[in-house]
Amino acid sequence: MSENQLKDVAIIGAGPVGLFAVFQCGMLGLSSCVIDSLSDIGGQCTALYPEKPIYDIPGLPNVAAGDLIANLEAQAAPFAPIYYLGQTVNGLVRDAGAGLWTLTTSKGQSIQARTVVIAAGGGAFGPNRPPLKDIETYEGTSVFYMVRRREDFRGKRVVIAGGGDSAVDWALALADVAAKVTVVHRRDQFRAAPENIAKLRALAAAGTVELAIPFQLHGIFGDKGQISAVEVADLDGRTRTIEADILLPFFGLAASLGPIADWGLGIEHHHITVDPATAETSVPGIYAIGDIVAYSHKLKLILTGFAEAAQASHAIYHRLNPGKELHMEYSTSKGVPGR
Repeated sequence: MSENQLKDVAIIGAGPVGLFAVFQCGMLGLSSCVIDSLSDIGGQCTALYPEKPIYDIPGLPNVAAGDLIANLEAQAAPFAPIYYLGQTVNGLVRDAGAGLWTLTTSKGQSIQARTVVIAAGGGAFGPNRPPLKDIETYEGTSVFYMVRRREDFRGKRVVIAGGGDSAVDWALALADVAAKVTVVHRRDQFRAAPENIAKLRALAAAGTVELAIPFQLHGIFGDKGQISAVEVADLDGRTRTIEADILLPFFGLAASLGPIADWGLGIEHHHITVDPATAETSVPGIYAIGDIVAYSHKLKLILTGFAEAAQASHAIYHRLNPGKELHMEYSTSKGVPGR
């Protein structure tokens, strides 16, 4: 399939809700492409907690976030979506005469679609980087803002900076994999699940994990992208050096609507307002689903986004096929192409 082929739907966001929208559209005979600012599909499930279990997906009592994304990708695969990854949509223009939207991306791609679905979660996001000199020279080699596989850190000396769920969760997950785990935090209180904080403190008492508290990152030592040590400083400016192979700074994500805020959509407290019956925004032909959406009593759950994807796909079908009756069929009777 040519990447230049016109699509029925351009989906902005390759998180779980965007991926499920590919499937829902495909089941109605609608073709789609997907654009995402991250280099991999999966959104925050991939970027923040791929090995963390999710418990509220219907029919799956316990599924790792990364496995959920792999299943959603496989579910969408029969409909041959085109993925444009590692790029953001920075332009959106409507050709009313042709009934087409043209999307331009940060990598110079020009994509045409008959409708647009925004499934961008909290918007385009990236990590909050610590203000360390030359940290960018180590990123992707020995400094990482997300963990995809804990096995990648087996036998490594790992320094984790932060005091939230991500820092605590990965300290626990890497404790029996890494050669050494040191958690650097500026105060003795953590912002994580109480039971996990208790586990972390138990590991620290046993000497399995070291807690560098109260300290904060102060510098990095290394060469050619590989760190050899991390310097930390206490509140009085006294410093100490921790030998390390890996630095994992977990200071959260900086999310922004970016160019989406300039597309003339209804915006309420940094969220897009929609008609919950159709997921259509204030601009005809543009739909929004998932955490980026706001309406009365909205629940920010993946399963809510899945339902919104179904609502949007049916609304899009009727928009693109005016007057054509849609005979609703369940997947148990209709099946999926190629299966």
